[in-house]
Amino acid sequence: MRKPGPPPLPILIPDAVRPELEAMARSTTLAHALVVRARIVLAGAKGDSADFIASEIGCKARTVRKWKQRFRNSPKADALYDLPRSGRPAQVSVATRCKVIALACERPDEKLTPFRDTWTHKALAIATLALTGVKLSVSEIGRILNFNMLRPHLVRYWLTTKDANFGPKAERICDLYMNPPPGAVVYCVDEKPIQVLGRKYPMIVAPNGAIRKEYEYIRRGTCCLLAAFRTDNGKVIAEVVDHRTAEKTVAFIEKLAVVHPTGDVYIVWDNLNTHYDGPNKRWTKFNEKHGNRFHFVYTPIHASWLNQVEIFFSIVEKRVLKHADFADIDAAAARVMGFIDLWTAELAHPFRWTWRYIKPEDRVRKAA
Repeated sequence: MRKPGPPPLPILIPDAVRPELEAMARSTTLAHALVVRARIVLAGAKGDSADFIASEIGCKARTVRKWKQRFRNSPKADALYDLPRSGRPAQVSVATRCKVIALACERPDEKLTPFRDTWTHKALAIATLALTGVKLSVSEIGRILNFNMLRPHLVRYWLTTKDANFGPKAERICDLYMNPPPGAVVYCVDEKPIQVLGRKYPMIVAPNGAIRKEYEYIRRGTCCLLAAFRTDNGKVIAEVVDHRTAEKTVAFIEKLAVVHPTGDVYIVWDNLNTHYDGPNKRWTKFNEKHGNRFHFVYTPIHASWLNQVEIFFSIVEKRVLKHADFADIDAAAARVMGFIDLWTAELAHPFRWTWRYIKPEDRVRKAA
């Protein structure tokens, strides 16, 4: 029969330290290792053996003995933290690292790094040397940026509308989408310029089924797609013209008047110059001709994304234009109009989307 070993050495926890250890043992934000060590010390103060504590906490007995002894030597909470490790001291000071980070968060200085709009690792090294006198390698600059998750070479588009009446305009458009007037139809109208491209070499299908294309292309010319997206059913009326003019836009809207000979028609579009009256009062005359049935609603400035036809244009771009190989403009026009006919006959559906309105009450607007 195995003889019992000597009782474990007691651990005395100062009264001022115990609340701190208990808080550490309950913490859900501290490192797990610190929580375990605090629980070891608290259990050791009860007189439990190392084997018993190890089985209860889920660690090894030697780990229990290590941290019990560490706390006996220095009975305070700081004793449970890891000691500084040996190794080469840091070669780059904290101040220098902070300067690199500060530079990366600003636009390049024309005096320090002329003729640059975005940072590179080399440019940051040059600017850091000029400001601090410390020469850093390109790889060291990269390590500092990666550690702080900075990518100053990336540029993203960002635009905010300055329209003072953004709220009322946007609300009116959303209300038209959701609750059009009885008997009225709502169309979203816009123009999409198309660059007609032909591939210099034909696309091929790789053995794994992926489509591969050469980067070289041939410009065949340009044309413009005029489209009207009906918001209640998703059907599209469209036409491809060689280029946009006010006269062609008026002629296109005349097609809507033929499709809807009676009743109110609401046109949602952006602030393009051809969408306004102009010196010849084109839309005033058009509306008088058709009994003032047409109502033109303008999106806020720099907010054409409120126009649902932009969503349809993105579908056309992805499905028809992005990887196309056109022989000429007529081939591109036939391809685009063929897809639109297919969309209207089989695929048409209204769009459902929302956007967050942050002024003034930060609520979500349903736009369709």
